[in-house]
Amino acid sequence: MSDLADLPVTTLSGEKSSFGALSKGRAVLVVNVASRCGLTPQYRQLEDLHEELADRGFTVLGFPSNQFGGQEPGTSEDIAEFCSATYGVTFPMSQKIEVNGPERDPIYAELTEVPDASGEAGDVQWNFEKFLVAPDGRVVQRFRPSTKPDAPEIRSAIESVLPD
Repeated sequence: MSDLADLPVTTLSGEKSSFGALSKGRAVLVVNVASRCGLTPQYRQLEDLHEELADRGFTVLGFPSNQFGGQEPGTSEDIAEFCSATYGVTFPMSQKIEVNGPERDPIYAELTEVPDASGEAGDVQWNFEKFLVAPDGRVVQRFRPSTKPDAPEIRSAIESVLPD
């Protein structure tokens, strides 16, 4: 695996950046998001986690993707407006990316090598799949879409990697 920190990210506002610049040595919950999905209300829980734990060295990083049922069809401006107006999202987000297939973003090429709790690695299954990255850049855990951001197993995993 390459170093996630060096991989490029273009933010929702069009700024060229990198995973490391956006994560700033924090524990990161990386999530592929969509605005028109049955799981979209997870944005609220993601924002709550981000707000609650930001001062302790944690952030959420959202990666919009339109690969699952066309549930993220809008432009970057549409996505930003929806997230801000509907869920008050303040955590960093990238421009729309591919999380599976031949055009898969390099960050997701790394993330999808990590198995979930049942030992299964590979393609992202649906919107709102979550990957926990430690401050040192290690991908430490993978949570499938149906696991809510405020689930005890996610909170426990986050707490275990927060910087001291």
